[in-house]
Amino acid sequence: METTPEPSSLPPSPSLLVVDNFLAASGATTRTVNEDLADRLEGRGWRVLRTSRRQNRFLRLADMLLTVWRQRRAYDVALVGVYSGAAFFWAEAVTTLLKRLGKPVVLVLHGGNLPVFCRRWPRRAWRLWSQADQLVAPSPFLPARISLPPGKSRLIPNPLELSAYPFRLRDRVAPRLVWLRAYHDLYQPEVALAVMAILAKTIPDLRLAMAGPEKTPGAAAALRVLAGRLGVADRIDWGGKQAKPAVPAWLSRGDIFLNTSQVDNTPVTLLEAMALGLCVVSTDAGGIPFLVEDGVDGLLAPTGDAMALAERVRRLLGDPALAARLSAAGRRKAETCDWSRVLPQYETVLRETGTHEIQLGTPF
Repeated sequence: METTPEPSSLPPSPSLLVVDNFLAASGATTRTVNEDLADRLEGRGWRVLRTSRRQNRFLRLADMLLTVWRQRRAYDVALVGVYSGAAFFWAEAVTTLLKRLGKPVVLVLHGGNLPVFCRRWPRRAWRLWSQADQLVAPSPFLPARISLPPGKSRLIPNPLELSAYPFRLRDRVAPRLVWLRAYHDLYQPEVALAVMAILAKTIPDLRLAMAGPEKTPGAAAALRVLAGRLGVADRIDWGGKQAKPAVPAWLSRGDIFLNTSQVDNTPVTLLEAMALGLCVVSTDAGGIPFLVEDGVDGLLAPTGDAMALAERVRRLLGDPALAARLSAAGRRKAETCDWSRVLPQYETVLRETGTHEIQLGTPF
């Protein structure tokens, strides 16, 4: 595995402002990649400012803009997370102010729904991309679906701390499935229950461990009702939101990770399952085929097709050699995304961007 140079052997780092949702301290279910990135850069000797921890979205935007302005002499380069929906507009407002201040900007693109949003707002999207000095995406999916200015895009995978995910080769797959996403329409948890109903007809010891946060009140209760109607309620082990340290243990309850999303980019949860050695059975939504190669390190099925997903699960249960190949290949894929490899890539982009703009830009 690649080693990361010691901070003392690297050129001086520019001071950094990270603009994203910093909500983990307020009880958010997951930390953003940029939250972890800020902490790790700080641990490497970078001076890092962060915004914002405000829970209210309007106060959050105000806090972001005020921090950009008030701290303008305290940072050399800014890194801004970009998402679809309302979050796109705060990224747009923040980036516009940063460029008025003469600050170099790295935009980090997230979210499987971003291509749909950009088709709705093509001029605004293009204007934002044109303002960026560098654009970072976690896979080729977003650059392939979004029109981006040439020469600005960099691919840096979503990272994970590999040492937290002990690998076990799944060469003998038991009918133990795991589902771990948000209880939300985007991730179609009801399809996982439909898969269980199909498989339960012929697999008597089938079980599913299903966990996730509720994005809409009552979603978990509605799923329990549906499981009862489908006759699989006694086969489901339910869980709520899983804190990051608990994720490896929850995923390790099973041998097959079932992902049913209809919109996705490059989900870290799939990487986590692959790192642990689970065999991945997933829909082919969004950027997932850029992360999981069908038949190589996972099995893919059409989005929303419970019958096709069930057939992939049966293949794994009936073919230990296939399961072992997918399990080992998934771990190898996850190893390429360890923080020890990803962090130096971010440092390179930030140093190059900061140095270039500090030399050529006009400070406010």
